[in-house]
Amino acid sequence: MAKEDPRSAIASIRNIGIIAHIDAGKTTTTERMLYYTGVTHQIGDVDEGTTQTDWMEQERERGITITSAAISCSWRDHRINIIDTPGHVDFTAEVERSLRVLDGAVAVLDARSGVEPQSEVVWHQADRYRVPRIVFINKMDRAGADFEATLDDIRETLGVLPLVVNFPLGQEDRFQGVIDVYSGEYLRWSTDDRGWTMNREPAPDSERQRVETYRKEMLDTLATEDETLLEAVLAGGTPSREEVWKVLRKATIDRKVTPVFCGAALRDRGIQPLLDAVVELLPSPVEVVPPTGLDPDGVERSRPIDPDGPLCCLAFKTVTERERGRLSFLRIYSGILREGQEVHNANRGETERIVHLFRMHAAKRQRVKEAPAGEIVAATGIKSAATGETLCDRDHPIRLESMQFPEPVVSAALEGRGAGDEERIQFALSKLAGDDPTFRVRIDENTGQTVISGMGELHLEVLEDRLNREFNLKVRMGRPQVTYRETIRKTVESVGTFERTTGGRDHFGRVVLRIKPRARGTGLRFVWNAADGSIPEAFRPVIEQAFRDGTESGIQFGYPITDVEAELIDGASHEVHSTELAFHAATIAPAGASLTRCRFAACIRKRWTIRSVSPRFALWTSCPSRRIPE
Repeated sequence: MAKEDPRSAIASIRNIGIIAHIDAGKTTTTERMLYYTGVTHQIGDVDEGTTQTDWMEQERERGITITSAAISCSWRDHRINIIDTPGHVDFTAEVERSLRVLDGAVAVLDARSGVEPQSEVVWHQADRYRVPRIVFINKMDRAGADFEATLDDIRETLGVLPLVVNFPLGQEDRFQGVIDVYSGEYLRWSTDDRGWTMNREPAPDSERQRVETYRKEMLDTLATEDETLLEAVLAGGTPSREEVWKVLRKATIDRKVTPVFCGAALRDRGIQPLLDAVVELLPSPVEVVPPTGLDPDGVERSRPIDPDGPLCCLAFKTVTERERGRLSFLRIYSGILREGQEVHNANRGETERIVHLFRMHAAKRQRVKEAPAGEIVAATGIKSAATGETLCDRDHPIRLESMQFPEPVVSAALEGRGAGDEERIQFALSKLAGDDPTFRVRIDENTGQTVISGMGELHLEVLEDRLNREFNLKVRMGRPQVTYRETIRKTVESVGTFERTTGGRDHFGRVVLRIKPRARGTGLRFVWNAADGSIPEAFRPVIEQAFRDGTESGIQFGYPITDVEAELIDGASHEVHSTELAFHAATIAPAGASLTRCRFAACIRKRWTIRSVSPRFALWTSCPSRRIPE
């Protein structure tokens, strides 16, 4: 049998993610996709703990997705690599690193709740990585389901243009199936074979007007994207389905429209049209913008999707298994990755060797000898590569853009229940922290306790449970505490002078700082605008470090200070007596004075703010800050 051309094979690949708020039905939808594509012969159930993608014991016990799971299936001669992502805010890092390597996504919305908080969060995460999406409005059979209200929510909350491709026939307990907007056909699923059989019938007369309204909206919207289609619509003709879908595909990939489908995954309705949409509307790897990165000289270059090009992969996830070692998930952008091949880690400057390659099916592995550009695979033998690092050809090095993860927001003390377990606990925690970029471990300088930090209480509970089960460690976790940050709202200037004799020598340094607030989430920034010759450039690192040291403890409650800029606008030095000690002390003095003055002015005007970096705080209260009374 002739070997398939890698170039043509790439066009038939779809790398997609299933994203949504918790309990919107992502895993249930994924299970139906696997069933109708023939990967499984029995539909898994979340409540019964029999799903394919929720394979961890904690996931099956809790009925939630904790870690993203990769699995492959085939539909209409296309390979679909699916990543089922968590919906809980505590595991947002899993969504972040999955979207970084995906070409398209299916956003699942609950027809009863519309766009929920975490749905909005993951939608904007997908915006950041320019991922084309289609929407599946799920649970049309549930009490309170409202298709039109969900459409309005998509327009208002997400700020996108939803384009209805099919709509429900009936809602709540009257939901029967869906009606295709273009063809006007009623799609009805058989209950005898779990929805395997899909029948096409003429739409009821009562729905004709609704079909015409949605079809006109579709054609009018798409006509603005293509002149040929515009001419056909203006001429009063009926464009063919191929003509319409060609324009719809391009508009979807360009993220100008968002196709909307509906159904009830738990009742086995609406999944086949969704699979058709994945194949017909979402892009192949060659249809997305090629990734860019920096070469060793710091020059930005793109790396086109080409199996004949130099190797370029991104390690977007690592998993450490106690018995089997480390598994690295890779998205291959260029070249062909083979077993036994040496790869260059562009971030660390080290060489690694691929031992085995696998195509993943959740917890199961299918070994492959090689994988071309466009594929998502897992590899063993990679010891040092962390999340976001680039593996490439040594002769053509490039460092792709990594992912940005939120800082942990909840901390708790952790200790072992048995004597002599401290070393084993530290080893296990280092492994977990290496796999999870939102998990931190530190030793408290004052108490000597091990403190773990994560995205929420559930996040820390799951990690504690993994220590018990996977590493056979008996540990006890203290009460979780939320991490807060302080900031300012007023710009002030202050002068700091340090002039003292200590240690048998004179020290002198003078610093003038302008302290001002920055936009939320932008962190700290130091700007050097000192007059020429006022302060030698050699003291710049010392002054900047002193500023950062001064922000570790806030004025109001002692929380770290963030979103502040310090601009060095003037100063003075002495040829003999200026020292690093003097400038460090001189910087701390005006920084503290400025922040104290900010505190005073802000408290008087009720403008001092403590900002919680907890996603729950921002989402549940819909309030970005909390004011401190006088």
